[in-house]
Amino acid sequence: MLFPKKVKHRKWHVMRSNPKKKRVETRGTTVAFGSFGLKATTPARIKSTQIEAARKAMQRNLKKAGRIWIRIFPDMPYVGRSGEVGMGKGKGDPQGYVFQVWPGRVLFEIDGVDDALAHDTLMKGSAKLPLTARVVART
Repeated sequence: MLFPKKVKHRKWHVMRSNPKKKRVETRGTTVAFGSFGLKATTPARIKSTQIEAARKAMQRNLKKAGRIWIRIFPDMPYVGRSGEVGMGKGKGDPQGYVFQVWPGRVLFEIDGVDDALAHDTLMKGSAKLPLTARVVART
């Protein structure tokens, strides 16, 4: 699983989202390394376990052909608290790390395989993620 070696702060503030304000990604929006990429079309927080599950599903579909690049890295910690804990009792312990994805971000890239296999592989990977995505080709 992906997680940072060292963090400056154990717990972060929770990022707020405004559903009325449409936010799109400005960085990492083009296919840079491979020939095909998986681009997010909806916002979501992706956990490190979900990234690893998508990577394993894609690698299993590719077998030994091709190469996969992961373009996101989970560095934001999320905390969890047990159920039925009253308000004002502090923040919970860190449970893992997530990455906030906005529409337009390229999540994974593939190279070294034909179009049909690349599309099939990326769609199997997107099935493991909590968002909708589409396959894009390098222009």
